[in-house]
Amino acid sequence: MDISIRPYSADDREAVVALSLRAWGPGHTSMAQVLGESLYGRLVGDWRATQSRDVRADLDSEEVGVWVAVVQDRVAGFVTVKLDHQERSGEIHMLGVDPERQGRGVGSALTDFATEHMRGEGMTVAMVETGGDHGHAAARATYAKAGFTPLPIVRYFKNI
Repeated sequence: MDISIRPYSADDREAVVALSLRAWGPGHTSMAQVLGESLYGRLVGDWRATQSRDVRADLDSEEVGVWVAVVQDRVAGFVTVKLDHQERSGEIHMLGVDPERQGRGVGSALTDFATEHMRGEGMTVAMVETGGDHGHAAARATYAKAGFTPLPIVRYFKNI
């Protein structure tokens, strides 16, 4: 499969937002199962609305780099990157792959591209964050394959 990565353009906007909702739906389902519907609802609310807003914010930000992976002339994935020049660290802030293209190297290509971009900008540390639930297992595998080292962190929540 031929994957090309290019800078995001405004023409990609709706495709990227729609792709993010398809890509991250299973992760939200998994989080709801872990937390229970009541707690999940209080923490997340309407995840589709929140996710759409957050993705659009990254797409619109001058502080965030955005690239898309294209396969057969269609957006197959995207990555957003934040850089902290003072700390010399970069973060893969968002990464999504169309479910129809998952497991075919798109996520790995975007991860490698983002890491190389950070290196080229003088960053010495790259960071990415994802869920520890089963809905995020593929993401964890992608990042581990790319050489990221996990730091176990546990967050606890409680309805009050």
